[in-house]
Parts: sequence; structure tokens; C-alpha cells
Amino acid sequence: MKDNDLVRECLKGNVEFYRHLMDRYRDYVMAVALNVLMNYEDAQDVCQEAFLKAYRNLDKFDLQKNFKNWFYSLLYNCCLDHLRQRKRFFNMLGKFRTETRIDDVPESPNPAFSQWEEFKLLRHLSPRERITIYLWSQEGYTGPEIASVLGCSHKTAHVYLYKAREKLKALLKEKKNGKL
Repeated sequence: MKDNDLVRECLKGNVEFYRHLMDRYRDYVMAVALNVLMNYEDAQDVCQEAFLKAYRNLDKFDLQKNFKNWFYSLLYNCCLDHLRQRKRFFNMLGKFRTETRIDDVPESPNPAFSQWEEFKLLRHLSPRERITIYLWSQEGYTGPEIASVLGCSHKTAHVYLYKAREKLKALLKEKKNGKL
């Protein structure tokens, strides 16, 4: 069944069809959250929150639109909310750290992911840049699709993608030259 068909069934009261949507997107959603938050436990919490929020707001979903884009947009906003909460918490404690350092994150249960050394370079990108790079490189999203997730114009999405790619190129060059 297509995503929107599953949503229609959920709206009719067949809750078990939502499980199919969750199963379909679980891994992708976790990858997006992990790319934005750079912390495994936080990503798990935000994924759970996003699935719950999506379920509670299914009646607001426009069935003429793409469910995946709608859900990624919701997930991205949950991630940003979480980052804001994290920032407030650290500021309250008198620390000015806005992100957990990737070196401090416990090892991921996915060994292939935790061994990817270049992943550490992503900590130098903003959350918006990380999700833009992820959606473009891993999901194959186009500029307009990224724009729909981020809630901006497609030209702005292209600018975010360009800046993120340029930043990563510079970081890879620094790493190659031993400066990073």
C-alpha cells in the first residue's frame, strides 16, 4: 500500500496501519534525527516523539501531498525543538555548549556507522546543513523537496545545500592536510 492509503486507513480508525508506516520509515527517520542531533539517545527520543506527533496530527495531513515530506518536516521541527531545549539546559547550568561533542557520544549500536570517521566532520555543520546534506546525499531529495521539509523556498534550500557542501569540502581538505 502507498503511504497515503495507509494514512486513509488510519483516519478510518484502523490504527494497525500506522504500524506499517512506522515500520516503513523507522530506519530513515532515525538516520535523519541522528544526522541532525548527533546523539543516539536523543535521536531515539525525538523519533518516538515525531511518530507520536504525526499520529496525533494525521487528520491535519493533506492527502494530496507526500506523506514522507510532511513527516520529515515534522521530524526536523522536533529535532530543532530538542536542540533548543538542550541549549537552554546547558545555558541554565552556566555552560555555553550548544551541542554534544561527537567524541562524547556513546558508541552507536550500528558498528558500521560508528566506524565512519568522516561522520565526525558533520559536527562542524549546523543542524540545518546536516539535514540538507543528508536528504540530498542519502535520500536523493531535490532542492524543492528539501525546501518542503525545511519550510523555505527551493532557492534557499539550494543555498543551504551549496554552503554545506562547500563547508564539507573545506573540512575534508583540512583533514587531508592534517589541520583537523
